[in-house]
Amino acid sequence: MQHDEVAERVRQVIRAAGVSQREFARRMVIDPSKLSRSLGGTRRFTTAELARVADIADVDAGWLLGSAAEHGAAPVRQADAPPTDVRPRRARNTAAASPTADSGRPLQIVRQTVRLIAEHGFHSVRVADIAEACGTSTAAIHYHFPGRDELLEAAARWCMDEDTARRAAGTADTDHAGDELRLLIELQTPYTPQQRRQWSVWLDLWAEAARSTAVGELHVEYYRQWRDTVAEVIRRGIAQQVFRPVDPETAALGLTALIDGLASQVLATTPGEPGTSAEDMHAALLGHVDATLTAR
Repeated sequence: MQHDEVAERVRQVIRAAGVSQREFARRMVIDPSKLSRSLGGTRRFTTAELARVADIADVDAGWLLGSAAEHGAAPVRQADAPPTDVRPRRARNTAAASPTADSGRPLQIVRQTVRLIAEHGFHSVRVADIAEACGTSTAAIHYHFPGRDELLEAAARWCMDEDTARRAAGTADTDHAGDELRLLIELQTPYTPQQRRQWSVWLDLWAEAARSTAVGELHVEYYRQWRDTVAEVIRRGIAQQVFRPVDPETAALGLTALIDGLASQVLATTPGEPGTSAEDMHAALLGHVDATLTAR
């Protein structure tokens, strides 16, 4: 399928989502300029990016790639072959056939990849391990993600989007900047096994970002968004006179770096054993906020 046709289908997805192009880029965890260039034809979408579009919009990746039947009944296909009836699901007639069992395959692959990375580390995870966890073949994995780089990029995007969505949901009910910053700190503290797994993936991504251009670009974009979020909360706190008149960007850089450093110490400590606990991390971060930001 020609790139301009792929771009047009992504435009359809964005229109159906009812959000701006910039907002859709945020959900993809991609720089808005990259999305704009891809839609304009001066940059090609990566396989991982198209998989992310499919996951966000609940459409089949094969439709984005042009394997859909445009008219009439969808042809019969083998298990794990490219999807066929792949128009956006929300636009289908209710009498149409139900989505195929593997219509969410890219998302399943990404989730299992994240789980295995958290448990074993990215470089210890084989494509065969992911296929076994998904109950499918390595060929099916390679159809959606041709190589390990594409898998890691997709896993990085998924983790970043999940983290962004979790923060947004956790702070949606407060307008008080001081309370919001403390909620953000609590959400970043690895109290639960699930939070520890997410942080374990982050540690792998940090290491890979130093070697991989694609993951490095994602890493830079994500941290820019994360620091901007913290800086905006601090800026509002200054306006509400709950924080001191500090430089928001500098304060955000220091606080996010402290969160990362303390989290790595927590993960290096076995729960219940001497070392840095999640409670220690939380207390240290609140102490930092009180000492450097809270208005007297």
